[in-house]
Amino acid sequence: FIWNLSSLYYPKAKCIIVKYVFLLSCSASHVVVSLVKNYPNYLIINLDKLDYCASLKNLETVSGKENYKFIQGDICEPDFIKQLFENEKIDIVLHFAAQTHVDLSFWHALEFTYVNVYGTNVLVAAAHEANVEKFVYVSTDEVYGGSTDEEFDESSPKRPTNPYASSKAAAECFVQSYWERYQFPVVITRSSNVYGPHQYPEKVIPKFISLLQQNRKCCIHGSGLQKRNFLYATDVVEAFLTVLKEGKPGEIYNIGTNFEMSIAQLAKELIHLIKKTSSESEMEHWMDYVKDRPTNDLRYPMSSEKMHNLGWRPKVPWKEGITKTIEWYRENFHNWKNSEKALEPFPVTDPFAQLSGP
Repeated sequence: FIWNLSSLYYPKAKCIIVKYVFLLSCSASHVVVSLVKNYPNYLIINLDKLDYCASLKNLETVSGKENYKFIQGDICEPDFIKQLFENEKIDIVLHFAAQTHVDLSFWHALEFTYVNVYGTNVLVAAAHEANVEKFVYVSTDEVYGGSTDEEFDESSPKRPTNPYASSKAAAECFVQSYWERYQFPVVITRSSNVYGPHQYPEKVIPKFISLLQQNRKCCIHGSGLQKRNFLYATDVVEAFLTVLKEGKPGEIYNIGTNFEMSIAQLAKELIHLIKKTSSESEMEHWMDYVKDRPTNDLRYPMSSEKMHNLGWRPKVPWKEGITKTIEWYRENFHNWKNSEKALEPFPVTDPFAQLSGP
């Protein structure tokens, strides 16, 4: 897909993948690997702050490639970002950069606002000034808020219920304003939960997997009845490649799946696969119900018809994806220096007494 774009517009294009800390560093690292391996006409520049959940081991397969360049830096530093665009003559930006862990956002709301909103404003402003050909902003289904029955499409109102989702919704507004004001070619994506190799184990699937592989219980927020839609990482890569080729400037695209599972059922599935038991009582033994976070949406039902019309649909079945993911964490849990800390349960003190800024 990318090669087709470069053959139409520029023979040797530069594409920058921007990461900060990432739900989706999982998705960004997979996108980087795919682009570097499959599109040698593109120089892929990977910008990453290397915060607590980053691991360069996820990119070892491409680190020596001629069309790959890693730069450590922070999107919240305007002078650095401006200089980067001046030096590198970048054509396309994929902006995955965000603080993403919802649990932490209740305790560090101002930091999430600073990185996700201010950082996005810095990046899109610099990209606009540099006349970038396409700017893809990676957002989340959580900007819609929760729903028990209504299926969200791209025109649904944003009703975020936690600081993380609120910061992503606000950042979307900054990005969209550049289309409205300047016709700057931005595209926004909103995706369901991504899972697969490379994901820092603070996220629910790698966290449960890692806990069980260490003979520890899954810590489940509240009732565990909250449902989430899960997309395997390679399906999300294909979605971004589709958006790069077919996505229209000024548009928003939901990247979702109909596959949905409650957190309690997810825990039972993983217990069955890792502990090799189907006994309900034995499964309950490996489940520890802890205090819920301040808000926890029940569902994020989302229509992805616009993406289907572009030719994309998820392909990887749950059983195949989760089996590959379990095997990967068995060998790679220690890819992060602080991976053990990620397995701590959700804190229960008052978040509003501990808000911190940058």
